[in-house]
Amino acid sequence: MRLVTYRRAGAVRHGRLVTGSDGTGRVAELGDGDLGGLLEAVFPLTEDALPAAKGEHALADVALLAPLPRPGKLLAAAANYQDHVTETGAPPLDKSRISPRLFLKPASSIVGPGAEIPLPDISAEVDWEAELAVVIGRRVRHVGVEDALDVVAGYLTSNDVSARSIDLGYERDTEDKAVWFFDWLAGKWCDGFAPLGPWLVSADEVPDPQALSVELAVNGVTRQRGSTKDMIFTVAELVAHASRVMTLEPGDVIQTGTPSGVGAATGEYLASGDEMTVTVGPLGTLRNTVS
Repeated sequence: MRLVTYRRAGAVRHGRLVTGSDGTGRVAELGDGDLGGLLEAVFPLTEDALPAAKGEHALADVALLAPLPRPGKLLAAAANYQDHVTETGAPPLDKSRISPRLFLKPASSIVGPGAEIPLPDISAEVDWEAELAVVIGRRVRHVGVEDALDVVAGYLTSNDVSARSIDLGYERDTEDKAVWFFDWLAGKWCDGFAPLGPWLVSADEVPDPQALSVELAVNGVTRQRGSTKDMIFTVAELVAHASRVMTLEPGDVIQTGTPSGVGAATGEYLASGDEMTVTVGPLGTLRNTVS
């Protein structure tokens, strides 16, 4: 089941993708507002549990938005693929001696499919990171790894766009580890740096989140091609760890890290007019341009 948030007749609404009798895509409208309200009310996501449709509309007649444009929390996992860790010269990570490296991204970084991502004036080194994103379906604290997938509502295609350097227009001690870390973190926060979509795929359609391909192309040229099987920490481990640190709530999103192939490895970065396409398994292709 594929669920969408969209704008129709000047208002934000949500619905379920269906196929019309002529084979074209249509949306069965379920209610007003984004999918956040639905996730608060319905878990697990099954067709039988959904509210009755309030009509149908051609997919071409609505403007898709990020499925969850303002989640309570948008978490992301850094350095969660060994080949991404080592592609820029860092040593491999020893999983037995570390924990998942989670950080928060602001809601203002979220955009939907087709949205333009503005290049910030604080960086000339803006990069891409194709990622599987996980959507939490029920309120949970201290969930075990063995039960963690049971609290997942569904999955999204996502892109953790990143500024690899920060230039604030004055000299700073960038050799200082604290300065470096906070520059790295700020490089994740810019407007438009968390594209999500095009839709939320319910968890029942993804029996194994560790068996999904992850691909990204820039202007039609494949730059990343990996698999979620190569994550250092699995989806279940990420969810379990996050729930030890904080309460997870319906609609919270966790980006799970990126495989190798980022621009920082070769010194090639995004420029105005570039188009990124991200595809994660059967979750749909997310397209965004840079402006």
